Amino acid sequence: MRASFLAAINQICSEKNVSPDQVLEAVKQAIATAYRKDYGNKEQEIRVELKEGHDLPTILLIKEVVETVENENFEISLKDAKKLKPDTEEGDEIAIDVTPIEYGRIAAQAAKQVILQKLQEAEKQSLYEIFKGRERELLTATVTKVEHNWVTLEIEGMTVTLPWREQIPGEHYYTGKRIRVYLDTVEMTGKGPQLRISRTHPELVRKLLELEIPEVRNGDVTIMAIARDPGFRSKVAVRSDDPRIDPIGACVGQKGVRIQAVMEELNGERVDMIEWSEDPIKLISTALQPASISAVIIVNDTERLDEEGRRIKKRAAVFVEEAQRPMAIGKKGQNIRLATQLSNYELDMYNYEELPAFKAKLAELRGESADTVVVAELAVAENEEGADTAATGEQAETATEVASEEPASKTEKTKKKATSKKVKKTAAPKETAEESVESAEENTEKEPQAEEKE
Repeated sequence: MRASFLAAINQICSEKNVSPDQVLEAVKQAIATAYRKDYGNKEQEIRVELKEGHDLPTILLIKEVVETVENENFEISLKDAKKLKPDTEEGDEIAIDVTPIEYGRIAAQAAKQVILQKLQEAEKQSLYEIFKGRERELLTATVTKVEHNWVTLEIEGMTVTLPWREQIPGEHYYTGKRIRVYLDTVEMTGKGPQLRISRTHPELVRKLLELEIPEVRNGDVTIMAIARDPGFRSKVAVRSDDPRIDPIGACVGQKGVRIQAVMEELNGERVDMIEWSEDPIKLISTALQPASISAVIIVNDTERLDEEGRRIKKRAAVFVEEAQRPMAIGKKGQNIRLATQLSNYELDMYNYEELPAFKAKLAELRGESADTVVVAELAVAENEEGADTAATGEQAETATEVASEEPASKTEKTKKKATSKKVKKTAAPKETAEESVESAEENTEKEPQAEEKE
C-alpha cells in the first residue's frame, strides 16, 4: 500500500470515528464483491490482500483440494493443485492468484458504493458501542434546530432529537444553546443507533447534584429518593452516615450557591432538599413540608397482592389542621403528589377532627380495639377548650417563604384568622374508614378552599 492510501484511511477514520481495521475490512469486502460481479460468481470464496509496497491489491480464489471435483467454484482436484503447489495434499486449502491484469479504474468505480455502505455500517456500529457504555449518564448537547414539537441536538458529532414530552415545560430553546441531557437508553435500529435522551427524567436531578456537589459525588451524602414535577418542583431526600456532615447544608451550599446552580440548569425548577429517615412517619411528615402535620396513621406498611392478584400499595392517613390543609395538598395537589412519590406511600389527607372516627373505623375493620391503632401525634397544640387548628402568624410567614405557590393574599387571611378566630370543628365522617381511604385520592384532586371558611 502506498503512503497516500494509508493517509486517506487515517483521514476517514478521524472523520467517521471508526478504526483503521474497519476501514481496511470494508475496502477488502468491496473489492471482493466487485470481482465476483465482473469475473466470478457469488459462490466463490474470494480473499483480498493489501500488501505493503504494492500499488494494487492481490485477489485470491480459495479452493479445497479433493480427489473428485463436484463443484468447481470452491473445489480443485489434487492433480491440478499439485501443479500450482507441489506439496499440496488432499483436504488442504489452496489460494490461487486471480488478480486481473487490467483491474484499475473500472473496478474502483464498481467498489466505491460498496465501500461507502460498509463505512456507514462501521460508523453506526462504532457510535452504538461508544454510547451504549454511557447509558444513564449526563451528556452535554448543543441545540442545532428548533421546531414546534422537536428540538434537534448535536452530541459529540451525532444528531439527536429531543421530543416535546422530554422537554422541560416552559423552557426556551434557541440555536447554539448548550444544555445537559440525561441519556436513558441506546437502541440499534435500521437507521443506526437511536439515543433516548430526556430533560424531564428524575435521574437528571441526581446527575446534576453529583456534578455540583462533591459530597454527593464521592458518596459522603447519599441521595435516597427523588420525586419530580418537571419544570415546577422537585423533592430530594438525602442522608449522610458521617455525623460530621449535614446532608442538607452540603447540598444547599453557602448562601444556596450549589442548589442554585442545579435550579438554573433546570430552567428555574425549584429543588427542595429534605433529610431521609427510615421511619416512614417522620419521612412522610418531612416530605409534606412546609405544612405542619398533626398526626399520621400507617394503614398498610407492606406492598402485596390480594387474593384476586391486585396490587395493594402501602398506604398512610395524614391528619392536618384546617389551616394547614391547603399548604399540605399544594397547588393542584403538587405537594402531596410529590410526597407520595418520595415516601412510596399512598397518602390520604384528612382534617384533624376526623382522627377519632377514622381510628375507630379502622380498628373495626381490623377487628381490633381502637386503643391498639398506632397514631403518631406530631404537631398538636391543645388547650382546655379543645384543639386550636389555626396556624400562628410566624408559622404562616415561614410557610409563605418556603411555599412559593401560596399567594400573599392567602397568607394574610391565614394570619388574620390565627390571631382572631378558631376554626370550627367539623362533624365526624359518616362513611366507613374503608370508604374514606378509597375517597382520599379524590380529596387530593380537589383545590382546597380554606380561605372561604369563616
